[in-house]
Amino acid sequence: MTLFTNQIQTHWESISPLLTFHNEQGYDAAVARMNELLDEIGTDETHPLYGLLDTLGTLIQVYEEEHYPIPEADGTGVLRFLMDEHGLKQSDLSEIGSQGVVSEILKGKRELNIRQVRALAERFNLSPAVFV
Repeated sequence: MTLFTNQIQTHWESISPLLTFHNEQGYDAAVARMNELLDEIGTDETHPLYGLLDTLGTLIQVYEEEHYPIPEADGTGVLRFLMDEHGLKQSDLSEIGSQGVVSEILKGKRELNIRQVRALAERFNLSPAVFV
């Protein structure tokens, strides 16, 4: 081994536990470390540990993309999710129409129109794009 690889190996043995995780427990620990770094560093790109924060964030993102993929969702799927999350019934969404209209939208018999998309975006404080 060269002097350079010896130095890298010494440092890697110290930092490897911070940057290597392959299971849920390691992922949780990495997220906790990242949150601690965020609390200290914030968005200060000149902070000496900003590179570590950036690298850890990238590793966490890769793990999440592999283990927690975000499924594709259309406007109706998003609406169903939001109704479930907020404990809403079809009749609670009068801003997009009657209970019958909401039922037809949820069954795929009718699409959301622009007025309904805007009303839902305002109600849930989301971009209208999530319903399109």
